[in-house]
Amino acid sequence: GRTLVLGDGGWGTALALALHRSNCEVAVWGYDNDYAKEVATTRSNPKFLPGVEIPADIVWTGDYDECLEGVEEVYSVIPTQFLRGVLRSFRGRFDDCSFVSATKGLEIDTLQRPSEILVEEAGAQESLVVLSGPSHAEEVAKGMATSLVAASKCEAAAQRVQDRISGPEFRIYTSTDVSGVELGGALKNIIAVAAGVAEGLGLGDNARAALVTRGLVEMARFSVAQGAERETFSGLSGVGDLMVTCWSPHSRNRSLGFRIGSGESLDEILASEEKVAEGVWTCRAVHQAASEQNLELPITARLFSILFEREDPRASVVELMSRPFKSERDPNPC
Repeated sequence: GRTLVLGDGGWGTALALALHRSNCEVAVWGYDNDYAKEVATTRSNPKFLPGVEIPADIVWTGDYDECLEGVEEVYSVIPTQFLRGVLRSFRGRFDDCSFVSATKGLEIDTLQRPSEILVEEAGAQESLVVLSGPSHAEEVAKGMATSLVAASKCEAAAQRVQDRISGPEFRIYTSTDVSGVELGGALKNIIAVAAGVAEGLGLGDNARAALVTRGLVEMARFSVAQGAERETFSGLSGVGDLMVTCWSPHSRNRSLGFRIGSGESLDEILASEEKVAEGVWTCRAVHQAASEQNLELPITARLFSILFEREDPRASVVELMSRPFKSERDPNPC
């Protein structure tokens, strides 16, 4: 049967190409039907992933009936804040489909992970798989070597995705820690924005390395409190995804942070960007949850103040460096 990629952004496009290279029959759905027709005609996606040729046998459409024809498997790549609305527009049309969630983020109002939204709104089952890890769309689309994690409560489902999409340039590992893998993919975007701010301020490599390392501690601290496994954050969906997002020139979250550190306002940046930097909204959601749960996330708290309370980034650095001294080992590992 056909595999449907729900979302025609850069990552959706790259996943469609990876599936196509694995000999899957692929369709891609985009919310803008006129733009989807343009992509289908030109076989390129200049708005979200320029310079990549789309094979003629990948169906590209904004039409519900056309995209769902013969579909057995759905890869959801809709940005988190729009996911619920898109799924509701498809309500009742995903009967008997298996789901793979490849979206990274948390819904602001509910703090729900994308997989939880898929269960609520699309009837996804326990066999749902989460796919995450260090995976810039620009490199995956070109067939460059990439390794990811497929996580599911159902090990057979994760292994099915592993077998289906793996190839010489796309290696998939499996995990049963769904929340850990998913939270790693969401939380690393917060730290990447902060790393970009540090870079924009010209703080140097020492400061950025310290910030990213302590950021990983925050990621694990928050996630373990939500039921995740600490060991997951030593893997591809934790430290692996964090490293690539904090240092790569492809990273939208790092780039947004760099512009903040260079003096631009968040409103100016958001008005100029078509692509979504999930870290901004994830920061708001996680900061709220951490406050409610009495969890100490100092980097997230300072970034929240920079983004949403217009705190001077240099003052935030002073705040972080002036905190009370403590042991490096987490005294409260949850």
